[in-house]
Amino acid sequence: MTQLLQAITSGLGQGAAYALIAVGFVIIYKATSVISFAQPALMAAGATAVALLTGQAGLGFYTAVVVAVVGAALLGAGVERTVLRPMVGKPVFILAIITLGLDVVIRNVTNRFIGFNVRPMNDPWGLDRTTLLGITIQHRHLAALVTTAVLLAALYAFFQYSRTGLAMRAAAIDQEASQAQGVNVGTVFGLSWAFAAALAAIAGVFIGAGSTVDQQTWVVGLKALPAIILGGLDSVVGAVVGGLAVGVVEALFATYQGTYMPWLGSNFSIVAPYVLMLMVLLVRPYGLFGTPEVQRV
Repeated sequence: MTQLLQAITSGLGQGAAYALIAVGFVIIYKATSVISFAQPALMAAGATAVALLTGQAGLGFYTAVVVAVVGAALLGAGVERTVLRPMVGKPVFILAIITLGLDVVIRNVTNRFIGFNVRPMNDPWGLDRTTLLGITIQHRHLAALVTTAVLLAALYAFFQYSRTGLAMRAAAIDQEASQAQGVNVGTVFGLSWAFAAALAAIAGVFIGAGSTVDQQTWVVGLKALPAIILGGLDSVVGAVVGGLAVGVVEALFATYQGTYMPWLGSNFSIVAPYVLMLMVLLVRPYGLFGTPEVQRV
């Protein structure tokens, strides 16, 4: 039982990082109806920025995180304004392909800064652990869960009570109607990309914490894709649930698969989130919390 609880705790900590990336996917999708495939690259860029700022620039860890998150937000808003804004009105498929191109460009630029060596994150948690009721919890996983909860609460308050947040919600429901009421839809698009990029950068901090950043770090961000499809493309709650579920399933298979299902081969935990996604889609094509699309004939 202790091993099971420890695996679940570890999975929730890792899943919190996936959830942050997935929430960024959903924010962009709700605002622009585009799935941004640039999120993994933005995550890797944020993690690399923190590693370089703490390692080469000598900044403190928390100062480096603030600088990297602000930089990621500006990058996201700038990309939306210069690359995607002129394509408004084009088919969504074309915009999705453009985000794939952005992912490649951002990853290649990021890899130039990383080089061929791994970059330590220099985070304050490392692999430090605390034992509570016989369960060993890594400090970085606890920090990820707490940070995710605080950020989600802040986002909820922003969208629920601020004028800008209400304008973003209105634009997500009906862009033309909200624009007729004076909402600047262009600003909404830019803010959605800024928020998504900032969340991806924070997720990159927890993915690199206790480890290192290298040219393959972006691959971890791809696990947010089964998270958003599992939870539903237009549901923030679904993104959080999906991210946590992916983390837990991955941790459980990493812990028990070699003992109970060795015939699946080694490292099946990498594939397990995608298998879970397919199983859910067979039952609920729009995800657990997604809104079914109704078409009138």
